[in-house]
Formats: sequence, structure tokens, C-alpha cells
Amino acid sequence: MPYNRPKIVVTPPGPKAQEIIKKDEEMLSPSLSRTAPLVGYKAEGVFVEDPDGNVYLDWGSGIAVVNVGHRNPEVIAAIKEQLDKLIFVNSLDYYTIPQVEYAEMLFKVTPGNFKKRVFFTNSGSESVDTAIKMAKWHTRRYYGIGYINGFHGRTMGAVTFTTTGLSARRGFFPLYPIAQFVPYPYCYRCPFKMEYPDCGMYCMSYLTDVVFKKIVPPDETAFIIVEPIQGAGGYIVPPKEFLPTLKKITEENGIVLIVDEVQTGFARTGKMFASEHWGVAPDIMTISKAIAHGLPAGAAVAKADIMDWDVGAHEGTLNGNPVVMAAAIAVLKYIQKNKLPERAAKLGDYLKKRLTELQEKYSIIGDVRGLGLMVGVELVKDEKKTPAKKERGKLIQEAFKRGLLLLGAGESSLRIAPPLIITQEQIDMGLEIFEKVLKDVIS
Repeated sequence: MPYNRPKIVVTPPGPKAQEIIKKDEEMLSPSLSRTAPLVGYKAEGVFVEDPDGNVYLDWGSGIAVVNVGHRNPEVIAAIKEQLDKLIFVNSLDYYTIPQVEYAEMLFKVTPGNFKKRVFFTNSGSESVDTAIKMAKWHTRRYYGIGYINGFHGRTMGAVTFTTTGLSARRGFFPLYPIAQFVPYPYCYRCPFKMEYPDCGMYCMSYLTDVVFKKIVPPDETAFIIVEPIQGAGGYIVPPKEFLPTLKKITEENGIVLIVDEVQTGFARTGKMFASEHWGVAPDIMTISKAIAHGLPAGAAVAKADIMDWDVGAHEGTLNGNPVVMAAAIAVLKYIQKNKLPERAAKLGDYLKKRLTELQEKYSIIGDVRGLGLMVGVELVKDEKKTPAKKERGKLIQEAFKRGLLLLGAGESSLRIAPPLIITQEQIDMGLEIFEKVLKDVIS
């Protein structure tokens, strides 16, 4: 280290990686889905090295986690400093300084000019479960509404509203018996076979004119949970009217709007949080992933009057760990100091432009979409938009063998979410590999 570019010294996975993979497959849960046979050994910046010495350009950031780059020196320094002070006290019985310091910082950058409170968690799923409980407590209502193709996690509360596929839901019935679902505005594949904008945003009318009149009474609905951009569902960016209209509907009906920013937060989309693109302040916002540089952390940030539950209603022994909070403080400081939202916006525009140029050359690219450095590429087999699922899998594996880490999303999409410190030169490196693989996949 430091790394300059991808380097493959032995066909991956090499012998050392294979040894780890074999032991992993014998001992770890078989429920873990693996995109490629990468064994992470070292990392720095936008590169990851495996134990055989292969170096990969990371276009996934561990699913939008290492936004400030792998092993960011400023975050590491903050962690080391905190380790010399305090590693742990039970934060449900006692108080710690880093939690309060970070809460003050977080309130300044999260949407909404209102008094806020925060509950710190250890993951995105925990943050979603917290938000669900909080909304039900506050409203004393029964139902929750989620969006088809949405992903919110895999704990029992979160998975109730995860509908990206059956694998996360199969075998766990009964899930929470409160959930109802409506279609997300996936305009490239409209569930109503309409065209935007001539559709008049029928998906919103479906909520108000069908669901609220035939299925779920709005005055018995506690919350609606939504991703501002669907993540695991395919990096789907909704029309500009969607989130503001949804906010208006929830306000008119006294429904808590939970916006899941677990994957879209911390400068990923060109704003600190994606909700800002549409001027919407959620009642509760769930965050995780990039919050603490890969340490287990999350949060539910809410209007103070919504987080009105009793003492003991919701707690967690490990939540708000001082070392984790020190990392989170350092991450946020780095994002602000280095203007990563602006950087993500600029480089994201460049990346989308280059991908759109590839779309014109290769018919397998059906759609290019995204905000900032959260870019989706949907692969199709033909003009009928038949999902190219098999081709997507082959492309990911071939890219891996050549030193580029890619992640899938949706049925046949790629999610491109590199660390926000990536340079234009490094984007071009990745695009060079990507195009070579594209040629091989479609030949």
C-alpha cells in the first residue's frame, strides 16, 4: 500500500482465499448470500486486497458503507483516541460524552427545522424496528404501509416490510400482521403499464383511492415507510413529485412518515440525505451503513414529539458505544470538511454520462439512473426489457476476475456506489474494465 490501480496476480479466488472460503462455508450460516468469492484482507481508499495479493477497485463500498474510503486515516485516529479513554459503559443505565456530541452534530445535518431526538442502534434493521415501534407507540394505531420492491432489513419487524424478493420472507410466517403494500413508482417498469408523466402519478392515487378506501383505514394507519431511492430493489429514483406528495398525504391523515435513508445517507446522492433533493423532512429517519465507517451503528432520528415513549419502552445494551460514536463523529466531520456531497454530485454526473454513452453502444444496458454516486444500471435482453439476470451474474463474476467489485440489485440491475473519495481517473479505470467485460458478456 498505497494502491494505484487494480492488480490480479493469480486468478481469483487464489489458494489462500480458497482456504478461507472453504472454512467459511463449513462454519458460517448458509443464509449468507455472496456476490463474488472475495476474501477481504487489506483495504485502503477505493481499493481492497485479498490474501493472495490481488487488488480490486471497489465500486460497491460494502453497499454504500465506506463513503469516506477504506481505512480513512482521520476516522482511524478518532477510534484510537477513544480507545485510550473509554471502550464501553452500559448506555441504557449510564451516560457517555460521544453520544451527546454526535447527536448535536447529527441534528444539524438531518432534514427538518424542528426539535429532534435520536435513538442509536447497531444496524439498519434495528433502526427500522425502532422506527416501527416508535410510530405505533406515538399514534396508538395498528397498520403500517410499505412499498413493493422495498428493502428495510431482515429482523422480524424490518423484514415484514422487505419485499425485494421471497427469499427474505419465505418460511417466516406469520410476520407482523400489520403490513399493507403499495407499488413504488418504478417508471422503467411501471406496474400499471403507464408512462410518466402522462400517468398522473397513478401510484399515488392508488394509495388514496384504493388502499385507503378499500383496505386500510387511514385513521388506523400508524406509519408509511419508504426509501427515497430504492436500494436493493434496483437503485430506483422516483419522479420528483413522489416524496413531497407522500409527505402531504401523511400529514393530512396524521400518519408518521418513516424515510429509510440507510443506503442513501451521508452524502451518497449528492446531498447529505436523499430526502433533501425533494425538500422533505421525515417524521422519523432511519440511518446506518455509512454512519460509522463499517462499525456496527445506526440511528432513528425523529421529531421530538414523536419520540414520546415511556422509560424502558425501548432500550439496548450496546447501543451508542463510545468507540462507534467517535467513529461516527469523525466520519461526519470528514464529509463536511471535504464537501463530499458536492463531490458525489459532480462525479456522479460524470459517471452517468459515461454509462449513458455505453448504453448507446450496448443494447444490454436498458436504463441508467441515479443521484450522485448512487447509480443503477439495469440490464435487459431485448427491447421488451426482459431482465438479463443470468448476464448480470456473469458480468459481476467476470469483472471480479479482472479487479472490479460490482454489486447487483433488483432482478437484473447493478448498483454502482464507490467510495465518495474516488477520483475521475479511478472511475475511468473501472469503466475500462466494465466495458471489456460488457463485450465479453454480450458476445
